[in-house]
Amino acid sequence: MSAIERAEKFLKDAGTYYLATVEGDQPRVRPFGTAHIFDGKLYIQTGKVKPVSKQLHINPKAEISAFVNGEWIRIACELIEDDRREARVSMLDAYPTLRGMYNEDDGNAEVFYLKNATATYSSFTKAPEVETF
Repeated sequence: MSAIERAEKFLKDAGTYYLATVEGDQPRVRPFGTAHIFDGKLYIQTGKVKPVSKQLHINPKAEISAFVNGEWIRIACELIEDDRREARVSMLDAYPTLRGMYNEDDGNAEVFYLKNATATYSSFTKAPEVETF
């Protein structure tokens, strides 16, 4: 399994992960649930009207964290918007329940891919493992 596939699987297994951004000098953290590989990159999805979108457009540096079965992941990365329609379609097709709130042509659905990502897998019982993608 590649590093990107391992990270996607971990986030999907967790179901909910937490995305941290920066707003000025204040960290902001909120739950997310989308993780999808498209075109060889790992993507997340949000809405352009949300503060998280505005924060990422000002400062793309972010961190993702999740916990599953005594192990946790932290992914330090930049989140870069992909404004291609096919990227939005792929995400919404992978998460059809989101179609109740978003569609690829609504001007609100937005996808970001992880760039310069460093995933650190940790637990209390073994040394951390670090992978980049």
